[in-house]
Amino acid sequence: MRIFIHLRFLFLTICILSITFLAHSAHAESEPKTRFKHIPLEYIVALGDPLANQGNNAQRWGLWHQDPGPRGCMLKDFDKLETSGGVSQSQWKFDDKDWWLEEHGSIMEKPVFPLPPGKYVVTGGRDKMSVLTIDVLDKDGAARWSLGNNTKLYDVTHLPCHAARYTPADNDHECSPALAPNTAFPVAPGVQMPSIKGCAKQEYSVLFVIGVAIDN
Repeated sequence: MRIFIHLRFLFLTICILSITFLAHSAHAESEPKTRFKHIPLEYIVALGDPLANQGNNAQRWGLWHQDPGPRGCMLKDFDKLETSGGVSQSQWKFDDKDWWLEEHGSIMEKPVFPLPPGKYVVTGGRDKMSVLTIDVLDKDGAARWSLGNNTKLYDVTHLPCHAARYTPADNDHECSPALAPNTAFPVAPGVQMPSIKGCAKQEYSVLFVIGVAIDN
């Protein structure tokens, strides 16, 4: 997950975040204005219908505070990660029961789960940005999410990024990066991440976070 943001996106980010960003909703007229602040780029991993703009599964969404790709371990170097006791050069710990892979074949650290409640300015690095609202967990352990201005999840997904989570298919199977097909990488936008023998796979959408509500 190596991020290269084009000049148009950089210009849009500077213009938007140099002023107060207003969070709009269906009841915007009756709600107080929300002030946002710019933050260094962070990354949300999201699950949901690409054409939806709200849902109730945000407890399954996570957050990377920095780009996990360059901090990762390439598949070809997995043996070195094993011999180091599973501790990467960036000092995160590999979990053979729950590990992440990106589109270049880099094994990544886990995101922080769940995504904390609050308001986030998100974009896919194309031509749209929106305010993502994450509610607190309800009594059933679920959290609602919504995007402002009728924005769809697809609109704020960074399409070149892939983030796939691999876990053992069952207790009798080994789920190891050593079994990943190296020839499948890099994975092009719109192409699914490879299946790996013995593993269950879950693919996530990746959203850029460029601002947060001051009272988050």
